[in-house]
Amino acid sequence: MVKAVVLGAAGGIGQPLSLLLKINPHVTELALYDIVNAPGVAVDLSHIATPSKVEGFLPPPKDSKEPNVGLEKALTGADVVVIPAGVPRKPGMTRDDLFKINAGIVRDLATAIATTAPKAFVLVISNPVNSTVPIVAEVFKKHNVFDPKRLFGVTTLDVVRASTFVAEVLGDRSLSSSITVPVVGGHSGVTIVPLLSQSSHPLPSSFDGSAVDSLVNRIQFGGDEVVKAKDGAGSATLSMAYAGAEFAAKVIRAIKGERGITVPSYVNLTAHPEGGEALRKDIGKELDYFSSPVELGPNGVEKINGLGTITPAERVLVNAALTELAASIDKGVSFIQAPKL
Repeated sequence: MVKAVVLGAAGGIGQPLSLLLKINPHVTELALYDIVNAPGVAVDLSHIATPSKVEGFLPPPKDSKEPNVGLEKALTGADVVVIPAGVPRKPGMTRDDLFKINAGIVRDLATAIATTAPKAFVLVISNPVNSTVPIVAEVFKKHNVFDPKRLFGVTTLDVVRASTFVAEVLGDRSLSSSITVPVVGGHSGVTIVPLLSQSSHPLPSSFDGSAVDSLVNRIQFGGDEVVKAKDGAGSATLSMAYAGAEFAAKVIRAIKGERGITVPSYVNLTAHPEGGEALRKDIGKELDYFSSPVELGPNGVEKINGLGTITPAERVLVNAALTELAASIDKGVSFIQAPKL
């Protein structure tokens, strides 16, 4: 029995994500919440011939002073909560621009989770992930329910893009589902560091220099490619929904007892103190959050793995990520600790 909850279920990411969770055989109950349309999305999905029960919930009217019973009902009994809520990127908008809008949304949802489903596994998709994950953590700390093993920033789309783009370089898109490329750091621009030297399918020996640089840049800024192609009509919603559902599926499998699942995720490094401290030494900076391959278990993060052997060029990429990553973490923490600033 697994209850999955999608907060922001009527949006561009939320609807396809909810669809993919509805067809996940391990999900027995699916609760959808959004400020509009969630009940309609739920009814639509409920017609799909899979066993999971689907319900949709709304907040009270804007001018109402009533408590948000809809959000509370959605979260009651939750095992896994996925948060794609927030506004999407538009042309010219950076992930940092999104912070001003999405930070408050994530804070309020995190407060509801802390008071209603404090033991749930929380998967944060809302951008900018480098800041929103610390926001959730700080809210949980204020409510004395923070468990770093159960909080994840979903960086799976970076891994999906890296695998897809490497398959294109190799000239065989059919390989994309079997290619594994570790991606570490964070989930924004230069903080996204693909470790191409560790790809399960090595690049051709002739593919070096500027060609590698271009591939790295495409992985780092793949979101911009989608925003531009949609010409102001949206951002990476379908691919993000796919990536979010893939990550959620792995977390659910781990909850149900499957072992040996390792996935990159942006986590608080105290989730595995030994591995976190080793990773800090590896990157040469005292960060509280970093994306690296983590091993999952029934209680969440069981082990944080290090970078492994990386090339000098990849070391440069890691170093370039650290300053921006530290600033993004501080911004998220400060938003909760000093909200008037």
